[in-house]
Amino acid sequence: MTYPEHRPRRLRRNEGIRRMVRETKLSVDDLIYPLFAAAGRKIRKEIPSMPGVFQMSVENLVKEVRVVQALRIPAVLLFGIPAKKDAVGSDACSDDGIIQTAVRAIKDAVPDIQVITDVCFCEYTDHGHCGILTREGEVDNDATLDVLARSAVTHARAGADMVAPSDMMDGRVAAIRAALDEEGYQGIPIMSYAAKYASGFYGPFRDAAESTPQFGDRRSYQMDPPNAREAIREVALDIQEGADIVMVKPALAYLDVICRVRDAFDLPVAAYNVSGEYSIVKAGEKLGWVDGGRLMMEILVSIKRAGADLILTYAAKEAAKALEE
Repeated sequence: MTYPEHRPRRLRRNEGIRRMVRETKLSVDDLIYPLFAAAGRKIRKEIPSMPGVFQMSVENLVKEVRVVQALRIPAVLLFGIPAKKDAVGSDACSDDGIIQTAVRAIKDAVPDIQVITDVCFCEYTDHGHCGILTREGEVDNDATLDVLARSAVTHARAGADMVAPSDMMDGRVAAIRAALDEEGYQGIPIMSYAAKYASGFYGPFRDAAESTPQFGDRRSYQMDPPNAREAIREVALDIQEGADIVMVKPALAYLDVICRVRDAFDLPVAAYNVSGEYSIVKAGEKLGWVDGGRLMMEILVSIKRAGADLILTYAAKEAAKALEE
């Protein structure tokens, strides 16, 4: 006698049938690869806390993007590390800044790759905060909006295909959309870091971007980790202001938030598999405690299963190779 409860096991008997009935399918088309553009020449500096991830000068960045394109990864996200930082993040708004220079070089050499630029100030300011500071040392939300908008316009002028504000200032999507439209860049989409949490998973990124705050922290403008309903309000506001894609960051500890956002809104949802999530896997792999490749793919599939349409991940190249097998 065949018992009904045995039916699921019949669909797990071998890899062929498992592939046929698989509910969630990760594709290379889902991946966005973050890169760190560093001012200078002949720079390819591995980040100690992020094995396999490098700060790269523009000529090496172009070489890396060619590899990315050969793996059929459709897009890269650029972060900039300028030669000089100041209190107002001047390099972020300069047409000759590191991001603007990198965008032009990449689009000239690899025109078909989608270049997305991070729009923020923590990498460019000497204090490490994401905006202009008041005399009291607080981030001035409204003063920051104008600088963010000008920065986004310079990215578009350099040839960026999309801008991604990550600062979490109130009203920044509307300010950037208005500035882009006024300058004739109506076709440039905005991928908003809409629900970005004040997370402990960002530590390795701050090494990579050299953006650790010199005092205080970012909890007054990034979201409080226990809050989920607030994320829906934040996403709704960014959509109302003109966001084309909304992002949840981090991903792994916030799968429930990704799911809620996916259920609530009919826009593409991105999720950022952040530096700490990547580094934990790499550390476990180095110690021989986990199968790093298998764990990486399981994490990425879980993010996709939660509802993400796009996944930003430092493991994009490894994942693309695995998906080819």
